[in-house]
Formats: sequence, structure tokens, C-alpha cells
Amino acid sequence: MRANPQVNKNQDHKSQAHDSKNHDIHGDNIQNQNQENKYKHDNNHKDNHEDKSKNNILLDIRNLTVQFGTEKRPFNAVDNLNLSILENEVVGIVGESGSGKSITALAIMGLVDHPGRVFADQMQFNGIELQQLTLKERRKLLGKEIGLIFQDPMTSLDPCFTVGYQIMETLKTHEGGSAKARKQRTLDLLEQVGIPDSKNRLNTYPHQLSGGMSQRVVIAMAIACSPRLLIADEPTTALDVTIQSQIMSLLRDIQEERKMGLMLITHDLAVVAENCQKIVVMYAGQVVETGTVAAVFENPQHPYTQALLKALPERAEGAARLHSIAGVVPGAYDRPTGCLFNPRCSDCQPLCIEEAPNIRNIVYPNLQTLQTLQTPETQQVRCHFPLGLRGDK
Repeated sequence: MRANPQVNKNQDHKSQAHDSKNHDIHGDNIQNQNQENKYKHDNNHKDNHEDKSKNNILLDIRNLTVQFGTEKRPFNAVDNLNLSILENEVVGIVGESGSGKSITALAIMGLVDHPGRVFADQMQFNGIELQQLTLKERRKLLGKEIGLIFQDPMTSLDPCFTVGYQIMETLKTHEGGSAKARKQRTLDLLEQVGIPDSKNRLNTYPHQLSGGMSQRVVIAMAIACSPRLLIADEPTTALDVTIQSQIMSLLRDIQEERKMGLMLITHDLAVVAENCQKIVVMYAGQVVETGTVAAVFENPQHPYTQALLKALPERAEGAARLHSIAGVVPGAYDRPTGCLFNPRCSDCQPLCIEEAPNIRNIVYPNLQTLQTLQTPETQQVRCHFPLGLRGDK
């Protein structure tokens, strides 16, 4: 399916050559030779890395856009998003509320309701183009091969049915089998997610469970059919700190045991640092930075990413006040021209207001720059003036 003409992808592509010519990372306009040597394109490495990993790509999305509003006055809740997740890889999607994280998950699952409109050049799962499937085929695939954990466990479960019935219905829909086998499988799932006295819990209603127990039931339903990809949308938001840690530990253990891909949506960078290999930073519907967790945390290139990291309590110096980002994420019809972050950026330049930046690659070819990296990795950033080129980190 081709993107809607109102989506600004074509404009983005038109300006790419101009942007690359005038702002190339290793071009003549970079005056600091040391910085030029540290940050440079390495297309050969990129191609080799892609060739090596393309055979085990689980989810591959190209130019995903989710539109709301009217046809005469649309706005993009998600704007030309590219995302890939490998088998046995944990990818963290981070950003403030309103950045498009949850809408991205709903678009993948085919759950964007009218008047939302989803466009993508490619949305493949395990080589299957999701947009070409019928509604029945997509539901069957997504329920069995892709699991989803919603934000609020209390609203994810039907209050009219017992938790045992709801898990067994999931198994009946996607796997069939005898009632006895489904019951035993449900008991095994409840035990696996850490629910004690699972036999008695089969007949428990959702309102009789705590928030942490409800979330464990939701996780059991999501992994019931052994999905290859699990999407967890803020799985710890409604839980207290102690339970949050337990739930994240449970998800990590399940992911490692089953070697499935995990797309972890969160606003908590500490959770990403502890559990993810790759991070995708979103702002106002756009991906502004992506890369390995080690690379992004040690050398954030986008001002927004740097500001988020500065706001972590662990990075506060002594009794200093925590860093905060001025302003708020722009609303649907309040988005500025040029870079969407420019009203909140302390280093905003005229070009940032005049022209929207494109995604550019930054490669660390020298392992001495990042001791924690095992191989040179490409970072991508949507910024005219990546922080590493200014020497102001």
C-alpha cells in the first residue's frame, strides 16, 4: 500500500540530497578534523551488517504513517516511521506522552480505529506483508504469532469472565485441542507467570486480583500461543515500584527462555538500559534517534535524547535539581515548521526552523570510543546539528 499523498514523505525525500550535500557528517563543512574522524559514514559496514541480519528480521516496517483528523485537515500521529526487530532482540521505544509510541503498536496489530488511517510502504512480519492479509488472516496471525500486553491490566481483562476462561478461550481460538489440554496449559501458564495456587485462581474474576496479579494474567494470555514477537505497551505503568521490578524480571525471563523478539514501549529510560539491546527515541510522531543502548546512552546525538538522559535521577550531581525540558510536546495542530523539537531546543539554529531534518547515519568505527560495544554500530539521528559534531556534550 502506498503512502497517502498528504504524508510529507516525498518532501522528505526531495530534500535528502540537498541535506546530504550541505550537511554531510564527513563533508568539507565540518571544521573540527578530530570530530570528523570520530563520526563518519561507513556504508560498507552498514551493508555488511544488513546482509548478516536480514535473514532473521522478525518485524520490518518502512515509512509507517498513522493519520487522524479530516481529509482536509489531517495530522500525523506517527510520521514515516522505520523500525526493524530481529529474532531474540529486545527493542525499547521511548518518548513522552503523545510521541506516538502506543499508536505505533496499535498500527502493527491492526487496531487503529476509524477515523485513523494507516499507510506504509512495507509492514512485514517474518516475511509476510501484513497489509495484504484479510482481516481474518491478520487476526489469526496476530493472535498466535504476535502477542500484545496493554498498558492497564484492569481494563485489559473482561470483568464478566474468570481469568481461567479468558486464557482458555485464547488457546481455543488459536490452537484448538481438547478442553482438558487447554485447562492444563492454562494452569502451566499461570504457574509460569508466578501466580500461586493456580488451580483456585482459574475461577477468579479480574476484580478479585491485585494490579500485579492482573498484569501477570495479561502476560499469560499474551504468551499463551508462544508468539515469536511480544509487544509490551507500558507494562508497568499502573503498578507500584516493587511490582514493576517483578513484572520486568518476569518479561525478561520469558523473552530469554523463548528467544522471542520483544518490543518494549516505555517512558522509563532505566527500564530500557536494563532490558534492551536497541533503543528508538520518538518525539511528536517521529523517530529522532535510534541505535544500540550502549551507543545512545553514552553518546546521545539528538538534543531531545540528551535532555531525557539528563533528567534521570542517577545522573543528577549531588543535591542539584533534576534537569527538566522546557515546554511540552506540540499538539496535533501546533507543530512547528522545520525540526519539531526546535521550540524546546536550547541550541536551535535558523536552519532548524526553516527546514525539517532528515535521518542521518553516524558510525563509531573505532571501538576505543565505546568500550561497551562489541562491534561497530550505526546510530541514526534526525538533526541538522548532531551533538557529537559540536563538541558540547
